[in-house]
Amino acid sequence: MDSQQVMAVVERIQSAITTVEEARGVPLSASCVVHRGELLEILDQARSAFPGDLAQAQEIISARETILEEARISADQLIVHAREEVSEMIEQTQIVAAARKEAQRILDEVEEEARKERDQIEAYIDSRLATLEVILNKTLDVVQRGREKLDGVEDKHILAELAD
Repeated sequence: MDSQQVMAVVERIQSAITTVEEARGVPLSASCVVHRGELLEILDQARSAFPGDLAQAQEIISARETILEEARISADQLIVHAREEVSEMIEQTQIVAAARKEAQRILDEVEEEARKERDQIEAYIDSRLATLEVILNKTLDVVQRGREKLDGVEDKHILAELAD
């Protein structure tokens, strides 16, 4: 809206005000008598002096509440969606933490079982080796006594040969 259009609108509005101010008053009342046609013509000229953008601006102002309500609804939906995502992420984090804890518990249990089995196997092997050691010691004693006897037999055999 350029300055000439603004001045034209201001002049029309001023003319309407002057018409009302100069109108003949009704006795004992604050009312006045105004020629309806003249006043409507002045106001119509003022309205037509406004540019088309003003009508669009009025439509936008009228639609403002609708636009704001749609924006609020959209914002609320975004907030709800964000909260759902955060809740889901927290739940997944808790699930992962629980899974890790369960996995660690299973590993600890398996390690304990493996340690027990290893101890049992080592005890069994030690027992078998101890038995084998006893058998080997007895066998060694028998061998040693046998050798000693053989040593004694050879000496007697040599003595017997000397006597011949």
